Amino acid sequence: MADNATHSYISSFFLVGIPGLQAFHCWIGIPVCLLFALALLGNSVIIITIKIEPSLHLPVYFFLCMLAVNDMALVSSTAPKMLGIFWLDAHKFDFSICLAQMYFIHTFCIIESALLVAMAFDRYVAICIPLRYTTILTTPMVTKMGLAGVIRATFMVLPCPLLIKRLPYYTKYVINHAYCEHMAVVKLASANTLINRAYGISVALSVMVLDLGLIATSYIKILQAVFRLSSQNARSKALGTCAAHVCTLLGFYTPALFSFLTHRIGKKVPSSIHIIFASLYLLVPPTVNPLVYGVKTKQIRDRVVSLFLSNKIISGN
Repeated sequence: MADNATHSYISSFFLVGIPGLQAFHCWIGIPVCLLFALALLGNSVIIITIKIEPSLHLPVYFFLCMLAVNDMALVSSTAPKMLGIFWLDAHKFDFSICLAQMYFIHTFCIIESALLVAMAFDRYVAICIPLRYTTILTTPMVTKMGLAGVIRATFMVLPCPLLIKRLPYYTKYVINHAYCEHMAVVKLASANTLINRAYGISVALSVMVLDLGLIATSYIKILQAVFRLSSQNARSKALGTCAAHVCTLLGFYTPALFSFLTHRIGKKVPSSIHIIFASLYLLVPPTVNPLVYGVKTKQIRDRVVSLFLSNKIISGN
């Protein structure tokens, strides 16, 4: 009975931010705010450009549009609370709201991974079997692939907050992090957390192994097809269509792998370094993705430039 009575003793958490760098929080908030604003602006431009330009109504750009929407949701679930901590000293976070933030952050990350897999498949079909591109990647198929990614993420992450709610939290309430991360919250429980840890690791590993395996398979097939081409110009053109996607893959998975490994086996890595990388993992890809696709994709680049030039001419008149 005593255990039940104190099961919900802690009603809120205290988010430290970046341990050891509290004196610099006001300065750290500046790049965070800049990344947040650029992510919202850049992804909005991508979505609007694809929507108003009929020539961009193709599967690859529909996937890019989904990625932009997900990036805006991901950065919006993270950056505002960080700025509250860094600039307003709003360290207190309600228990339920913390679990909600944790759920949405991890859900959006898994959706992002699924979309990168879908985009790799798009490149595989476009390069390896181009004559069947329009028959395989129809609009209903693209929609189903997007929905599959959302459904997978929704149900894979759902047990995490549910398993945490069954844990008792008595005295530990300080989270040494800038946002509510799954393992950081689990570590504060006053009970055995083996099930929570095992499930969290199994989800992370299964997503990374499956998604990276599918992406690697797609690119192996792509490289095999490209090297069978006789023309050097054709090879360069084919690989050039994958450049933006490869940059996005590196920007997403590199910090993700570093954050995952340091959180579980990197005991000697300072917590401040881990938290900075974990935060960059959520803020940088949503900011960089629209820039990468805007620069690397000629159709998007030309359309954005024409939009800004036409607006400049209209304002000049």
